[in-house]
Amino acid sequence: MTGSVQRPLRFLDVDGPLLPFGAAEYPTHGSDPERLDADANPLLARADPEHGSRLLGLACELLWATAWMEEANRYISPRIGLPELAVVIWPEQSAIDDQDERDGLHWKTRTLVLRAAGRPFVWIDDEVTDTDRAWVAAHHKGPALLHRVDPRPGLTESDFTTITAWLNTLTSPPAPRDAV
Repeated sequence: MTGSVQRPLRFLDVDGPLLPFGAAEYPTHGSDPERLDADANPLLARADPEHGSRLLGLACELLWATAWMEEANRYISPRIGLPELAVVIWPEQSAIDDQDERDGLHWKTRTLVLRAAGRPFVWIDDEVTDTDRAWVAAHHKGPALLHRVDPRPGLTESDFTTITAWLNTLTSPPAPRDAV
């Protein structure tokens, strides 16, 4: 029986990667914060509309992995040209989460590994740490790239280059072995 190869998952955070926190020297992209809905986040004007096509061009299944949850589809997707995406649902906080926090593990890490269920994945976030990387390496069966984005400028060309290079390692044929 032959199985189909599933594309890697790409878990995407909003605050930091797509909505940079940088000072005024970082550009806004076509929206006047004064004209946003009263309930909207003023950082929405910093969303780069080119990110949508760049993210869709990566060979992955894209999911929102953000506290914005469904609001990411409402406010972010249309601004950057993404379709409605699946959203990772976060469980209620538990005693395990409290211990993870004390140990330095990000509150998203366990849920993302469970959601990936062994599939390769990229997690794009501004809060990823070495603790998260070590935990994923010990608890996830497939390859994973936990990519930390600098939240001041958000996603940059360098980030896309790193992610693309890692994804290419998944699709590259293995190097030939020396004949014995």
